[in-house]
Amino acid sequence: MRRAVCLLSGGLDSATCLAVALRDGFETYALSFDYGQRHRVELVAAAGVAQALGAAAHKTVAIDLRTFGHSALTDDIAVPKDRSEAEMVGSIPITYVPARNTVFLALALAWAEVLGSTDIFIGVNALDYSGYPDCRPEFIEAFERMANLATRAGVEGDARLTIHAPLMRLTKAGIVKLGSELGLDFGLTHSCYDPDASGAPCGQCDSCLLRAKGFAEAGMPDPARPL
Repeated sequence: MRRAVCLLSGGLDSATCLAVALRDGFETYALSFDYGQRHRVELVAAAGVAQALGAAAHKTVAIDLRTFGHSALTDDIAVPKDRSEAEMVGSIPITYVPARNTVFLALALAWAEVLGSTDIFIGVNALDYSGYPDCRPEFIEAFERMANLATRAGVEGDARLTIHAPLMRLTKAGIVKLGSELGLDFGLTHSCYDPDASGAPCGQCDSCLLRAKGFAEAGMPDPARPL
């Protein structure tokens, strides 16, 4: 069975992506990050998802991106609330964490090399998303090219590493439907950027609004609950 490293935040998209990797026959190694995010409750969700779906292993790596700040997720900056879809895609929002996916994929690449894996899964999406530059297909394609220049297997020609982004062209409703088809328990997932002390979602941040839109358009109730 081929091994795959799967980035797992604990959110709807990354959980569905992990389920896709399992469906496709990979032995999955889930990788999460404690990077100083204000919504650290997502790490509880990630652990629950990894266990429920049967990942072969789950690691959480600590990287304090608060050192650099400049994001509402890692700094003392208010999380935007009640924005329209047009506002979400109009400019890069303050919830963007500088270079986050670049850092995460680089560390996933390191673990993949150790595991002898040539496959990395990431749940980025270019349709219903918050305008992050590191969620675009151009970024994923560029990172994959770089990865094959930076690894032993790529240089020695033993194998070619592939970055899988199976949700890239799906709407949020499409992701909800796919996750449902794969038997994902959405109640285990967490998407909110600004949860309360109990872990309950705010219902107003971009991530909450996009999640609600996805479930509404899919015609399904959202079983999200405090973690």
